[in-house]
Amino acid sequence: MKKILLLSDTHGYIDDRILKYAKDADEVWHAGDIGDLSVTDKIEELKILRAVYGNIDNHKARVTFPLHQRFTCEGVSVWITHIGGYPPKYNIHTRDEIKTNPPKLFICGHSHILKVISDKKNGVLHMNPGAAGKHGFHKIRTMLRFTLNAGKIENLEVIELGKK
Repeated sequence: MKKILLLSDTHGYIDDRILKYAKDADEVWHAGDIGDLSVTDKIEELKILRAVYGNIDNHKARVTFPLHQRFTCEGVSVWITHIGGYPPKYNIHTRDEIKTNPPKLFICGHSHILKVISDKKNGVLHMNPGAAGKHGFHKIRTMLRFTLNAGKIENLEVIELGKK
């Protein structure tokens, strides 16, 4: 069993509240728009980090992290990318792969809107943790926390970090 903290769209911002939740996780996953590598450096000092770069990230982030991460964790196939669309309207870069080789868990950031959607047609759970940073149109900073256990996604929680 692994406890996962999922965040996105930090845009260079990290605080003690985010780090407190990171300490309680087994792994931290970041779905892009990191903003400054000091954010990921602080997380990596505490926990295993899996991250992708987003559309605002500079060349340093793009050299350090991939655009897509596909892996299996605790029997759950996972795909993390920054911009991927939502079921049933995945974007042009993800839709064919989701139809032919769907992950069990598909994670995106970008919109700053927290969403968890079950795509029953493709057997995919889509998650977007919203935005943990202070830049953007969102009003409340959010993240997600869940566990992966023997092929199951369990104990999903929304974490509200307060107003930006």
